Amino acid sequence: MPPAPSCDCPHLDCVGEITKEELIHKSHGQCQDCKVGGPNLWACLENGCAYVGCGESHVDHSTGHSQETGHNLTVNLTTLRVWCYACGKEVFLDRKLVPQPPQSNSKPLASSQQGNNRASPLSPASLRVTPNGVSEDLDMETEEEDDMRARGLTGLKNIGNTCYMNAALQALSNCPPLTQFFLECGGLVRTDKKPALCKSYQKLVSDLWHKNRPSYVVPTNLFQGIKAINPMFRGYSQQDSQEFLRCLMDQLHEELKETLPEPYEPSGSVTVDDSPPKEENHNQSDNDFQSCESCGCSDRADSEDDVQANREWQKEKNMINDIYRAGENTAADMDKDVDTTTETTPIISSQGHIKTQSRTSESFPDMQLSNITRPQSPVPLQAHKMSSSPPKASSVWPSLNTAHKKAMSTFSPPKSKCQRRYHSVISDVFDGTIVSSVQCLTCDRVSVTLENFQDISLPIPGKEDLAKLHSATHQTSLVKAGSCGEVYAPQGWIAFVMEYIKSWFWGPVVTLQDCLAAFFARDELKGDNMYSCEKCKKLRNGVKFCKMQSLPEILCIHLKRFRHELMFSTKIGTHVSFPLEGLDLQPFLAKDSSTQTTNYDLLSVICHHGTASSGHYIAYCRNDLNNLWYEFDDQSVTEVSESCVQNAEAYVLFYKKSNEDAVKERNRVSGLLNMMEPSLLQFYISRQWLNKFKTFAEPGPISNEDFLCPHGGVPPNKANYIEELAVVVPQNVWDHLYSRYGGGPAVNHLYVCNTCQIEVEKLEKRRKSELDMFVRLNKAFQDEESPVVIYCISMQWFREWEGFVKGKDNDPPGPIDNSKIAVSKIGHLTLKQGADSGQISEETWNFLHAIYGGGPLVTVRPSVVAGHQEADASHQSEEKIEVETRSL
Repeated sequence: MPPAPSCDCPHLDCVGEITKEELIHKSHGQCQDCKVGGPNLWACLENGCAYVGCGESHVDHSTGHSQETGHNLTVNLTTLRVWCYACGKEVFLDRKLVPQPPQSNSKPLASSQQGNNRASPLSPASLRVTPNGVSEDLDMETEEEDDMRARGLTGLKNIGNTCYMNAALQALSNCPPLTQFFLECGGLVRTDKKPALCKSYQKLVSDLWHKNRPSYVVPTNLFQGIKAINPMFRGYSQQDSQEFLRCLMDQLHEELKETLPEPYEPSGSVTVDDSPPKEENHNQSDNDFQSCESCGCSDRADSEDDVQANREWQKEKNMINDIYRAGENTAADMDKDVDTTTETTPIISSQGHIKTQSRTSESFPDMQLSNITRPQSPVPLQAHKMSSSPPKASSVWPSLNTAHKKAMSTFSPPKSKCQRRYHSVISDVFDGTIVSSVQCLTCDRVSVTLENFQDISLPIPGKEDLAKLHSATHQTSLVKAGSCGEVYAPQGWIAFVMEYIKSWFWGPVVTLQDCLAAFFARDELKGDNMYSCEKCKKLRNGVKFCKMQSLPEILCIHLKRFRHELMFSTKIGTHVSFPLEGLDLQPFLAKDSSTQTTNYDLLSVICHHGTASSGHYIAYCRNDLNNLWYEFDDQSVTEVSESCVQNAEAYVLFYKKSNEDAVKERNRVSGLLNMMEPSLLQFYISRQWLNKFKTFAEPGPISNEDFLCPHGGVPPNKANYIEELAVVVPQNVWDHLYSRYGGGPAVNHLYVCNTCQIEVEKLEKRRKSELDMFVRLNKAFQDEESPVVIYCISMQWFREWEGFVKGKDNDPPGPIDNSKIAVSKIGHLTLKQGADSGQISEETWNFLHAIYGGGPLVTVRPSVVAGHQEADASHQSEEKIEVETRSL
């Protein structure tokens, strides 16, 4: 069987032999159906098919040809970019359109004895990245300027009160770091999670920014995906645009997240003993557990064989229980030197946000609270509580017949999922950090908390709040306390006095700086909101301050215009003035912050017109290609003036960091590319980091870990699509970028990591052994007629474990967590009524618990319950007979 192509499109085998010269010749022709000429012509790549059709939005004969004939692959004759209709994505045919590079004499690290001349997906030759698209990856000005200006001005059809969704999607679409990722790093949009919302969003962004410039598109697929995730958006009622944004971005992060790279520690790797079983254990091999059907023997089994098999099976089950009990003591000794406890104390701020005060054990010095960990809940400024129950044992069960030899082996305990650190393009673009300090006014103890945020919900201050914020005494106290009073200093007090006088006649004049100052103002914790001081061990009066520790590339600001109370909702219609350029967050930045860029320019605004119960959403967005402002009102897109935008009733604002040095750096790199110096070495650089370099004000260090493993090679699972992860750059470009941004590592040779390949094989072996063992134990449990005791396990944890052993999730689950299915009654843990739990045998529980640890132990005893029921029934029957006798 031939190896898979370099990309994951399974339809490349049907492509015939074709050259660039042939495609260029076809580009001078016309559509075979409507006889229209270029430039939007597409040629079918099916072997033996010479069809050329147009791709015009109103006819699109090339798509019609694919639907009629089943030919999946087509190539644009102007750009030579290939599209697969079946896969619904772009694929790459560089090796078919250019001369093949000379084959390397080095042997591939992975076995490729295929019996043909095609390169194996894991061979070094297939890991070469063609340098054809270097200039396109580093320079945005690759097409005609007039053609680029009109892109992105595509409306969205309202499909039933979906203006809230359309406005949010247009605001996101005009965030260059996010949009360019989906347009240029499409190979990274991979997920096995349903409903694959990231792929629907990628298709939508491609349609919105397609050079054909359709007047509008219909976001049906994305809307269906959102409704599948959150029932709130089902039906045709009007919803909140900001809630839609949170739901969408949370799901995109969940589908695209990857584990942050960790230092490679050879001593801590999991090892599995591959040595064959000893001779004396031959009778306990896997062959002993094959059924008659599996080995093809007769259905008539000797009774002595049955007895012997039952004895062996009971012996194995007893062995599991004995090893489990022995392993508990060993694991307890091992756990004495490991402390993974993280205490978490929730704090509710006056703004209503849930914040978390955490103290991480010093046993994990590399676990920093400032690392990005996106909250799963849509509540802003929320951090997750870390699991504090380490595994009880660290044995891996490779197979039943060798389990007793593995019980005392040393393995690193499985790491809990919530202890892993993840990132995605969503967290890279939108996540920032706030540091909160709470001071006890009795003992002066200060506790500090770091919190991640995706957006900030700002209150809109009223007259009294504005007067307090602008008062001289309040400003002095804030400055002394180190808060954000200096935000008003450069603007002068006369201007504030004039605004205050105007507010009495024309209503309050509120600025975005006022809203930020109100959010970051010091908060007195007293009365019902007293602070629980850990040093005083009681409630005390306190003061809380907030500052920004790290600023996001794109700052999403939500103005709290809606108040929802018991029976009704109200809307704050106060106009909040906001700057189009030069929003400075320096006054709200922590003193020890390493952030250099603090100025922001406005990208887009979501506006709401109407009341709290009904209304309409639109968006004002600045097109990044021509810097003009446009109004996006469902299908309608209209150019507007800056004054129109500034007078809008803003609800959600998107600001992007502004840094002139970043623009100069891009121009320098473009100049280096144009020099075309001969280079003896060519370097590989992360395509995802290049997108940051093009669109971020602060791209950060080069992150080649995107396509490398901790050992410096290419992970086996990424080798097949390495061209979508890395780009080749000349040596002079690499030297400049590396000297300017650092990071790395420097890579001028790609190879598939043999160490990772071995670990993948071990992981697959572990999955298979755990799954096979569970199937055997569970079958024995099902065949048992009247078990004395039944063990309960949380189905939430079990689904995670099932996803791991079936290969749907790369990360093993954390410790067993039965806390949600257990309830304490009279000092004993029992199964909570209606709990989402499953029933397993004692041997199955011991098997899983020995690997993952956790708890608590929850059991039910059906025989005892039945006995009690029979006794109660007998007692009731005796009482009934006695009563009836007396009546007679």
